[in-house]
Amino acid sequence: MPRKRPAARTDDFTNTIQRCDALDLAARLPDASCDLIYIDPPFGTDSRRASQTGQSFNDSWQDGLKGYLRFLQPHLAEFHRLLAPHGTLWLHLDWRAVHYAKIQLDTIFEPQNFMNEIIWHYRTGGLSTRWFGRKHDTILVYAKQLGRHRFHSLRGGEYRTDGLNFDGNRPYKMTRKGRLYFNPEGPALTDVWDIPFLSTVSLERTGWPTQKPLALLDRIIRATTNEGDCVADFFCGSGTTLAAAKALNRRWIGCDKSAAAVRIAKNRLKGAKHATMD
Repeated sequence: MPRKRPAARTDDFTNTIQRCDALDLAARLPDASCDLIYIDPPFGTDSRRASQTGQSFNDSWQDGLKGYLRFLQPHLAEFHRLLAPHGTLWLHLDWRAVHYAKIQLDTIFEPQNFMNEIIWHYRTGGLSTRWFGRKHDTILVYAKQLGRHRFHSLRGGEYRTDGLNFDGNRPYKMTRKGRLYFNPEGPALTDVWDIPFLSTVSLERTGWPTQKPLALLDRIIRATTNEGDCVADFFCGSGTTLAAAKALNRRWIGCDKSAAAVRIAKNRLKGAKHATMD
């Protein structure tokens, strides 16, 4: 049965965190009301995810992977409805279900609207003697309408070029034709991102077991939104997406089913600054 479309305005939920199911909040929002949707849902680990501080949530599903994909599909369809024509969806998963989720997204968004498969590479403790260490997550990025979508090229990191010199802060390399200058902001970012995972002693840590670093969400929001745009996270956890959006002068909407997550996120947003990250 189709969900009844809301009479509420997006502004009724802007800059708020709701304790509710993701689909319940989504059903109350108008069509094309979000400029960016980032979701970091349960990964389908078939376990209970917990932190050292005792915060936890259940990530096991009846019928295993099949049950998890049945859960995911209506969320992706509803988020497609909520995106503005220039909007983008960022779905953050890992190796367990990401390949199946891409097929779902190709069906809902259509393959021609696929943008990127972002590999977030990190280094954490733990070694395996049975396979190479699993040290990355995957973020699938789709535009509502490729060609109309917002995208800002970003730069950062260091050039991997032998013989690099500097003229002030401008890097250059000597060639037969003279100096070849490089952009002082660094090379253009690609689809592999090396961003450190939050350590157990990081000052960012809130206690939520699946908290992501602010640097990751800062990059996502800067890449595909403008100031004043609306950023939504329907599995907001500790509120990283919302804190990054607030710092970058974007509007934001968040929700989570967990009372502990909502409490953490609300407390965190009270102290978030209206300033961009370096």
